[in-house]
Amino acid sequence: MVKGNQTNVREFILLGFPGSRYMQISLFLLFLFMYLLTLMGNITIISLVGTHRRLHTPMYFFLCNLSFLDIWFTTEYIPKTLALLVSQSKTISFPSCLLQMYFIFSLGCTEYLLLAVMAYDRYVAICHPLRYSSIMNSTLSIQLALGSWASSFLTISVLAFLITRLPFCDSTIINHFFCDVDSWIELSCTDTRLVEMVYIAICFIVVLGSCAIILVSYIYIISTVLRIPSAQAWRKAFSTCSSHLIVVGLWYLTGSFQYTKPSSDSSVALDEMFSVQYNILTPVLNPIMYSLKKKEVKRALGKILGTWKFLT
Repeated sequence: MVKGNQTNVREFILLGFPGSRYMQISLFLLFLFMYLLTLMGNITIISLVGTHRRLHTPMYFFLCNLSFLDIWFTTEYIPKTLALLVSQSKTISFPSCLLQMYFIFSLGCTEYLLLAVMAYDRYVAICHPLRYSSIMNSTLSIQLALGSWASSFLTISVLAFLITRLPFCDSTIINHFFCDVDSWIELSCTDTRLVEMVYIAICFIVVLGSCAIILVSYIYIISTVLRIPSAQAWRKAFSTCSSHLIVVGLWYLTGSFQYTKPSSDSSVALDEMFSVQYNILTPVLNPIMYSLKKKEVKRALGKILGTWKFLT
């Protein structure tokens, strides 16, 4: 059923963050600082893993994938958000809005799958340590990583195709600081049940599916650790899994708020707050959590810092 006059939309208006000019500049500086931290932290992780042979393991291979993803994820919308905060123009073209939605959603799904793959990697390392090298070989590691990326981007391409076929009403205002699926559905003039069903199905399969893999992996990990009498082995297992558990907790906690928020107009500010936590804060914290919890990363970073200090 058509909800209003249909029109050929060429651009949308992103309202971004309302407030005074002082508020806009403050947010600009905050987001710019967090973006630079994200780039610096994740590029450092990738560089450390690439230059130190001790870090050439499946766990750090998946961590590099996660770091590369976080760089791309934040780059998809933070530069545009920064431009919105300092520019008088709030417009974004139809193709740019569609591509932004496609990449953000695809990368978000990929992160869920990579976190599940990393949980499986920890399960094999702790529950089958003698067979770890033969099971988690380079071929399987590459297949798991590529599978996470390819399945996410191919799946979201179906949703993006359905969205491109939606007609839109006269209103082109998106009450957010980036383009998301909910915005496209709200602005459409036709029946969006098919798009909503596909959207819900993707979220259900990706989020709950990855969550199930993580839960099952850690159930086996905990049951294995509990049978180990050595306190030193307990500490080693905890050190191995703690950083991944913190990252999973941050991602799923902020994600659950993001996708279970109320849909009323009064929730716009709450929506933007959860979006900032989910889309900006988590990628900043990921490299910090891994670098602080992994002795190998700290040791490799210490060698580089020591070399720089010697050269200067």
